[in-house]
Amino acid sequence: MSRVANNPVQVPSGVEIKLSGQDLSVKGSKGEMKFGVHNAVIINQGDGELTFAARNGDTGSRAMAGTMRAVVQNMVTGVTTGFERRLDLQGVGYRAQAQGRTLTLQLGFSHPVVYELPEGIEAQTPSQTEIVISGIDKQRVGQVCAEIRAFRPPEPYKGKGVRYQGEYVRRKEAKKK
Repeated sequence: MSRVANNPVQVPSGVEIKLSGQDLSVKGSKGEMKFGVHNAVIINQGDGELTFAARNGDTGSRAMAGTMRAVVQNMVTGVTTGFERRLDLQGVGYRAQAQGRTLTLQLGFSHPVVYELPEGIEAQTPSQTEIVISGIDKQRVGQVCAEIRAFRPPEPYKGKGVRYQGEYVRRKEAKKK
């Protein structure tokens, strides 16, 4: 059984937390995030920390308390330091270019793939084969990376495609005659 909810969330200086009923607002130097906390969870705001408890003792409520604690911890981390994921392009002629709110990808198709970035997400391309996605919302950063990767996931024979930096792609041997 997980005991994630037993650990309080430490609120660093410079982060402002407002709790009204089940609505939670976290404001920091990078931005502001709002979240509706599940009804099965009670949040107590103490001296520089937030504690989470299940409203009743059943298994679902305890699990939800741990989930809410992890989500709020990610919100606090997001508004203070932010999150970033890196993607690598592997393949001949595969390249990316970030221009404002769009990301243009050349992925071996007959046409370029143009991806519109959602609000709150930024993309940089330090090189033509590297993409850096950053933002304050961990879930949204991961979702954008997954959508970009889905345009051309890495294939197991040559390893071409969009992959997370450091991702291992198991290679298969080609068919023999």
